Amino acid sequence: MGRRRGRHERRAGQERRQHALPDFTHLPEPVRIADTVTTQEVDPAPDPQGGRDTETEFVLRNAGF
Repeated sequence: MGRRRGRHERRAGQERRQHALPDFTHLPEPVRIADTVTTQEVDPAPDPQGGRDTETEFVLRNAGF
């Protein structure tokens, strides 16, 4: 006598049938390194400390003076 499948098991079985995995037996063509370099202009990221020396401030704040 087979056991009855629960709601979650049935849903998982349906999702597996809907989303078949792609065929990975053949790899795509290699990408040239020259094609991986960005050609888009970017702005530098802002300084997270805002130009302050946070380590020195931490030491002075917690030195116990």
